[in-house]
Amino acid sequence: MGVNVKILRQAEAELADLRKIQEKENEGRKKFFYKRFVRAEEIDRQLSRTALDVARAVLQGADAKKLLVELKDKNLKLQEELKSLLRGAKLPDDYLEIKYKCDKCKDFGYIDGVMCDCLKDLVKKISYDNLNKLSPLSLSTFETFNINFYPDRNSNDGVNIKMHMEKIFDFCKNYADKFKLNSQNLFMQGATGLGKTHLSLAIANRVMSYGYNVIYVSTPNIISRLEKEHFNYNFQEDVTDKYLMECDLLILDDIGTEFQTNFSSAMIYNIINSRIMYKKPTIISTNLSLKEVQSAYSKRLVSRIMGNFKRLFFLGSDIRQLSYAKK
Repeated sequence: MGVNVKILRQAEAELADLRKIQEKENEGRKKFFYKRFVRAEEIDRQLSRTALDVARAVLQGADAKKLLVELKDKNLKLQEELKSLLRGAKLPDDYLEIKYKCDKCKDFGYIDGVMCDCLKDLVKKISYDNLNKLSPLSLSTFETFNINFYPDRNSNDGVNIKMHMEKIFDFCKNYADKFKLNSQNLFMQGATGLGKTHLSLAIANRVMSYGYNVIYVSTPNIISRLEKEHFNYNFQEDVTDKYLMECDLLILDDIGTEFQTNFSSAMIYNIINSRIMYKKPTIISTNLSLKEVQSAYSKRLVSRIMGNFKRLFFLGSDIRQLSYAKK
């Protein structure tokens, strides 16, 4: 995967800041402990001089092998004495050690010049956050969803609208609470202002709170970004389509409102089809009817959606207008 240099530098800077914080906290713990136990500071000083003592002795012609054995034995005794002091103070054996977030690379981000997994994960997180920046993720939760905006009457098909939407609300909440990497795909259909965006955002918020990587994008916006990346060689951004295919949950809002071209159709199919193949959950919302979806997209895309997504039909009147009227 291509990596945006700007994002890589941001991730490296975040790790560096984290490392400095941990080192500063470690110095604070040492000062606190050494103030109570002067002997502990002397032990630490002796342990730190080991490598220098070996080098100096070897340069003076000493038997390096014999000296190493002696120093090793001395170090072990010093370490055990230090642990004894820590235990006496009812502190853990690693109290004086730096608590790195990543033990493998010590929060440097690289191991022998190779990028550590922790840095790769941080680059991904920053990239996901950047893709989500334009989404109103903080504005919609399950707690702010008001089922009373839906009328307690039957639709033209004889379905009680309020009861139907209560079932959809409960389903979405349960979906988010029990989300797994292989959760089913959802296809939310209904006219404008019926709560599709609100509930998909609520799912995104809840799933993200459990530590999963979620990308929530408006389809027109993401298609525009993908076009820039694909056709403008000077556009220095991430390979966004890779992130769209790899994230734990992808939410494509307002599909069908994008300017439809051969490129947009191919891109949407490629993303949805790839996520189906790799069993990665996707949520799609649209204002289009089934007939309009079939007219707007290829048969193979419609077939993939109908065969692999659970369809949720949203009923009622524009609840956003009702919400504004009550304010």
